[in-house]
Amino acid sequence: MKKLIVNADDFGLHPAINAGIIKGCRDGFITSTSLMCSGAAFEDAVLQAKATPALGVGIHLTLVGGGKPLLQARQLRTLVDEDGLLPADYTAFAKRWYAGIIKKAEVVSELQAQLERGLSCGLEITHVDSHQHLHVLPGIADIVLDLCSAFGIKKIRMPQEGWFWRGGFDSTAGRLIGREGLSFCSALAKMKARQARFVYPQHFFGMLAGGNLNEFLVGEIIRNLPDGVSEIMTHPGMDAESLEKTFSWQYHWEDELQAFLSEKNKCLLEQQKVTLINFGGL
Repeated sequence: MKKLIVNADDFGLHPAINAGIIKGCRDGFITSTSLMCSGAAFEDAVLQAKATPALGVGIHLTLVGGGKPLLQARQLRTLVDEDGLLPADYTAFAKRWYAGIIKKAEVVSELQAQLERGLSCGLEITHVDSHQHLHVLPGIADIVLDLCSAFGIKKIRMPQEGWFWRGGFDSTAGRLIGREGLSFCSALAKMKARQARFVYPQHFFGMLAGGNLNEFLVGEIIRNLPDGVSEIMTHPGMDAESLEKTFSWQYHWEDELQAFLSEKNKCLLEQQKVTLINFGGL
């Protein structure tokens, strides 16, 4: 049997992202999302999720991205910069983390605060993942698994995409190298997650083509879904012009949304006899 979770990341980051995720659930086949508890549009996301009960909601732990953390900057002196902002990306974080500059206690405090906010917002939390997948980084994975266990969350993303999967996407060498590094970290994190009795989808898609999914690429994933439970990660949104002015990621938010509104892809799901679920169905 083929089961599929379609998870939209960055819920709560921006109103246009929230709107795209909600539309993708109501009119398409997005089944799940990850709530950014330190995001500027967190309250809007929670209100919309409460009005969309079909949407499974997890917590998108955030230690990077150049935004503000949930805790005060004075509590996170080694984690944030002089402006009180988080590291720009996973590379900047990793350099400081493995150099011993970032204090583990600050990471624990910020992640705990995010989990507490997510769990107290009135939504049933289905799982945990993270911005730029930091939750599988060696050292951070142990912290996340311990915190989630303490809060009773036992479902988690493991972003280990198939080593040879291309799916029709014309990738750069840099993306391929980054994907293989992430898959290696995920393989290590999986061993610890299994020992701690966490549950996660068996297969993962959307890393290599992250931010670039479209109707064709999603169709290729559906055609090639293996048996078991798979997750597709996506980054949908509306008002791409506004999002492009705010973020420099060069994501194709509206194309990703349309891929999951596509009638052609909905028909493919039926033809392939794919059952849609969210992390709550694991």
